[in-house]
Amino acid sequence: MKPTSGPEEARRPASDIRVFASNCSMHGLGHVFGPGSLSLRRGMWAAAVVLSVATFLYQVAERVRYYREFHHQTALDERESHRLVFPAVTLCNINPLRRSRLTPNDLHWAGSALLGLDPAEHPAFLRALGRPPAPPGFMPSPTFDMAQLYARAGHSLDDMLLDCRFRGEPCGPENFTTIFTRMGKCYTFNSGADGAELLTTTRGGMGNGLDIMLDVQQEEYLPVWRDNEETPFEVGIRVQIHSQEEPPIIDQLGLGVSPGYQTFVSCQQQQLSFLPPPWGDCSSASLNPNYEPEPSDPLGSPSPSPPYTLMGCRLACETRYVARKCGCRMMYMPVQELCPPGQASPTSHAMLRKDSCACPNPCASTRYAKELSMVRIPSRAAARFLARKLNRSEAYIAENVLALDIFFEALNYETVEQKKAYEMSELLGDIGGQMGLFIGASLLTILEILDYLCEVFRDKVLGYFWNRRHSQRHSSTNLLQEGLGSHRTQVPHLSLGPRPPTPPCAVTKTLSASHRTCYLVTRL
Repeated sequence: MKPTSGPEEARRPASDIRVFASNCSMHGLGHVFGPGSLSLRRGMWAAAVVLSVATFLYQVAERVRYYREFHHQTALDERESHRLVFPAVTLCNINPLRRSRLTPNDLHWAGSALLGLDPAEHPAFLRALGRPPAPPGFMPSPTFDMAQLYARAGHSLDDMLLDCRFRGEPCGPENFTTIFTRMGKCYTFNSGADGAELLTTTRGGMGNGLDIMLDVQQEEYLPVWRDNEETPFEVGIRVQIHSQEEPPIIDQLGLGVSPGYQTFVSCQQQQLSFLPPPWGDCSSASLNPNYEPEPSDPLGSPSPSPPYTLMGCRLACETRYVARKCGCRMMYMPVQELCPPGQASPTSHAMLRKDSCACPNPCASTRYAKELSMVRIPSRAAARFLARKLNRSEAYIAENVLALDIFFEALNYETVEQKKAYEMSELLGDIGGQMGLFIGASLLTILEILDYLCEVFRDKVLGYFWNRRHSQRHSSTNLLQEGLGSHRTQVPHLSLGPRPPTPPCAVTKTLSASHRTCYLVTRL
């Protein structure tokens, strides 16, 4: 603050507006509250100050409103890497069950749910499979396990996998993990399950990823008996390329690969980063594998939670819904007890049609952009060689064998990152800029105003109570002194003959209102 000048200003209290205006660093106040009478110049300065303050407050309100809208922006970048973790690759045969492994007991329990068969159609269906009908007196088993059915009758990778190489090195069924999905028994390469080390690649291009040759075993496909929602009309396999943290939803996100073709899948890794509320809508809450957070629910028990993923959230929602409605789970759902055939399917389908799961995007995730190309195999020149190598006929190879080549296009990856469009530091910077532009003030000016308000409070408010208390003290002292004076004038002087010698006076001292008074009492 500027020093005061002049004897008149020096005598004024600090709470005087004119003293504050002459010393404050805020522009214009000295012209409004300066010495002198009201004039046109003072009025124009007052109007300018009021208009500047109003504009400043409007700009501050706009900036605060914009900040509270929590805008974000998306930044796209491409980065180089010397080594990338190879994605998980899940494979499923489009045909869920092998016809040669079905039994009359399987049809009794699962024929209606899986194939839409009526009990009276079981003999005809068995004949279509080339199997004898159920013998007379056939008695089905008292219980039935759908997981055991798919494990026994699903396509085996030992029979389907004809050749496997990763980065030129041989691989086999031992490098795949069995997993159950909506499509039945499937297999995942490089899943990282049970603490297995994740495979990486140091080069891009064909020959530096996963190369496999598969036999789809079309002769094992079930005959199409009736058209329903899950009747497959195609032949081949479904492939999903995903991160190790994300469960495969291959029936919705899988790529179709047909026999008679070699399919090339060129991938590029994308790392996505989203903002949590209020700037975005992502979630990073971990998922409980039993998908039952209520401790009072008897189904399931607490266990370590996997990281949050979008597909995991949807699977959790579906699992929770089926468990609450039916008290069990479907084959591809984690934890819980398996439902009997056909019990949970309508419930699951109804929930998926309603789309009642509200799953936000994960705050951090990895996905893979893919480009596909394909060529026919085998060529006429290679057909005879492959027939001798695989011990199959040329017609069988053309109808059942496919090749799949999955690789990184290059060892770079994209980052898609959401960022706050307006930070708190930018808000404070804008407010400071508007403050300096319109009223010529700064943070120290705000401290000067607060100091002035403290002076006003001390002089006006506290001073009022101090003066009131001081005046009450003085009035009580004056009343006491007047009372004592009147008492002295009313003491009678009796004359009873000759007055004896006056004895020494007795002195009594009384303290009242910080004044000491001595009274002389004459002993009669």
